Amino acid sequence: MLTVKDEFHRIKRLPPYVFEEVNRLKGAARAKGADIIDFGMGNPDMPTPQHIVDKLIETVRKPRTNRYSASKGIPGLRKAQARYYEKRFGIKLNPDTQVVATIGSKEGFANLAQAITAPGDVILVPNPTYPIHEFGFIISGGSIRHLPVGTGSEFMTALDHEVVNSVPKPIALVLNFPSNPTALVADLDFYREVVAYAKKNDLYIISDVAYAEIYFEGDPPPSLLQVEGAMDIAIEFSSLSKTYAMPGWRMGFAVGNERLIAALTRVKSYLDYGAFTPIQVAAATALNGPQDCVDEIRGIYRSRRDCLVDSMGRAGWDIPSPPATMFAWVPIPEMFADMGSLEFSKLLLEKADVAVSPGIGFGQYGEGYVRIALVENEHRIRQAARNIKRFFNEAPNMHNVIPMKQNSKR
Repeated sequence: MLTVKDEFHRIKRLPPYVFEEVNRLKGAARAKGADIIDFGMGNPDMPTPQHIVDKLIETVRKPRTNRYSASKGIPGLRKAQARYYEKRFGIKLNPDTQVVATIGSKEGFANLAQAITAPGDVILVPNPTYPIHEFGFIISGGSIRHLPVGTGSEFMTALDHEVVNSVPKPIALVLNFPSNPTALVADLDFYREVVAYAKKNDLYIISDVAYAEIYFEGDPPPSLLQVEGAMDIAIEFSSLSKTYAMPGWRMGFAVGNERLIAALTRVKSYLDYGAFTPIQVAAATALNGPQDCVDEIRGIYRSRRDCLVDSMGRAGWDIPSPPATMFAWVPIPEMFADMGSLEFSKLLLEKADVAVSPGIGFGQYGEGYVRIALVENEHRIRQAARNIKRFFNEAPNMHNVIPMKQNSKR
C-alpha cells in the first residue's frame, strides 16, 4: 500500500539530477564570494536584438494582448515559421496543419511524448544527449533504448540491432543535429539513410534542430525534412533561444507530419494557452525581420570558440574545436581521467573557480567528457584558462584529492 512517504511512480523513474550537485556547489562558492566563471548551463548571455525587444514593448502596451493567447500559436507566428522553413530549407509547410508553436522546444518534446507514448512503448534515443530527449518519454511511461551518437555505420548498425531485438518494437527514433552536447553535425546523405530505414521499419523520427543556425564551418546544417518522404514520418523541433538570444522568452516550434502535429496540438490544448501574445508577436518579428543579427550572434560564438580552443590549449587542455552549437565537448584531461566527469567538474569548481557540465549528466556514454558552454566573453574565457593552468600545475601535488592511476587499480 502506498504511504505518504513513498515516492510517486513517475518520480521513482527519474534519477537524481546530476547537474544539481554542481549547481549546489556553485551557489555555495558564490555565497562565499568566489568569482565563478560559469560554462555550465547553455544560457545565452547576449542581449536580444533591439528590434525584437521593441516589438515586444509595442505589443504589450495594447490591452487586448493581455488576454489568453492561442495554444498552437497565433496565425502570424505560424506563418512566419513556415516562411523561414521555405527560405532556409526549401520546405513548404501548411501553417495550419504542419506548424505548432511551443513554449520552448523542451515543452514541445515533453508534450509530444505525452501524446504518442503508451506505457512500455520503446523509444530509441541517442546517448549522450540533451536530457529531455530521454526523460520526456520516461515520464510518459516509455522505455528507452540508447544508440551511440554518430552519423556513420556504427550508428546504423546499432539502430538495426535495437529495432530487431527490442520487444515491443520501437515506435520512434530521436535525432539531434547539430548535437547537444557533442556538437556533431549530420548531412543529407545520413538523413536519407535514416529516413529510408525508418520508413521500412515503421518508425517515427523526432528531430531536434535547435542549433541549426549556430554553425562555423561548411554548409548550413540541413533539416531532416528536406529528405523526400520524411514528411510522412517525421516531426522537427526548433527554438529561437540560441538563434536570436531569446532563451528566457521560451519560444519554439514543431513542424512536419500532420498526424504528429495534430497529436501534439491536441495535448497542448488541454495544458496551456500558448506563450504570452506579445512574445509571439515579437517572435514573428524575429523570423520576418532582418537576419544580420543572427550572423552577428553566430560570429560571437565563433570568436568565443576560437578563444576557448586557443587559450585552453595554452593552459595544457586540448579542446576539440566544435563545428557547430554553442558547446565544446571535451575529454577529461588524462591526469584526471580516473575521477569521472562529476568529480572532475566539482574539483574544477573548487580549485579553479570554473564551472562546467559533467558529461555523465547527458547519459552513460557521456562519461569521460565535460561540456563547456560558450556563455562567457573572451576576457572571461582567458581568465578561466589562467585559473585552469594554475590548477593543472599544482595538481601533481594534490595526492589527497586526485586519485592516482596506480592506486585506481588496487
